[in-house]
Amino acid sequence: MDEQKIKRINELYRKSKAEGLTDAEKKEQKILRQEYVDSFRRNLRSQLDRIDIEEKDGSVTNLGEKFGIKKGN
Repeated sequence: MDEQKIKRINELYRKSKAEGLTDAEKKEQKILRQEYVDSFRRNLRSQLDRIDIEEKDGSVTNLGEKFGIKKGN
């Protein structure tokens, strides 16, 4: 998500607290927030998929592979 969209989310939040939002602004805020959450989830999933865990027996398990997502996807 780019900085302009994050700025707009923050602007709408401040405006909602100060004076309220129009119906169009509420709709825009909802869409932008959902886009932000989706982006956050994708980034987190990508990070988690790249984590390797060393087991007690010395073997290495990749979380992405363990839970059905292969490296490189």
